[in-house]
Amino acid sequence: MSEARNRLPIYLDNQASTPLDPRVLEAMMPHFTEEFGNPHSESHVYGKNAMAAIDAARADVAALIGADPREIVFTSGATEANNLALKGAAHFARAHPQAGREPRDRIVMLTTEHKCVLESAASLGREGFAVASVPVGPSGLVSLDRLADALGERTLLVSVMAAHNEIGVIQPLAEIGALCRSRGVLFHL
Repeated sequence: MSEARNRLPIYLDNQASTPLDPRVLEAMMPHFTEEFGNPHSESHVYGKNAMAAIDAARADVAALIGADPREIVFTSGATEANNLALKGAAHFARAHPQAGREPRDRIVMLTTEHKCVLESAASLGREGFAVASVPVGPSGLVSLDRLADALGERTLLVSVMAAHNEIGVIQPLAEIGALCRSRGVLFHL
């Protein structure tokens, strides 16, 4: 009986936090213990070495996905990354309007988006961007027709949670991506 009492519950929130892969820990250990430094302080060897390690990691990630290393931005987590993606795209579009076109100032998302996406969109709404939420069906999946109807000439970006962290639904990403591409809309997931 005491064995059952000492067991930990099964952890089912790996979307939010998960144990570190031992290979990652091994690769990072030198940076946690001996090769530490502020990468933005390049006036000393610690900072220079830290920046070199970050640049090497950025190049590795870029090579994996066929990107330029300058396109890789490391963030502290998903909330920061989502804020950067939505607000960055919106502010860039506002600062760089396309000649001869209506401004792209509309953000479309699913009603089941993560709280950080909903809050970023609400913040953009307070700045004058149009924000629209598309409901999902009882299964948690979005209707592609309903999503298509929500897209207009002014739509800048569609945000969809790929795999929902609470209900486990996986949206039809290839189809949503094709729809966004056909309308010239950015697709954030």
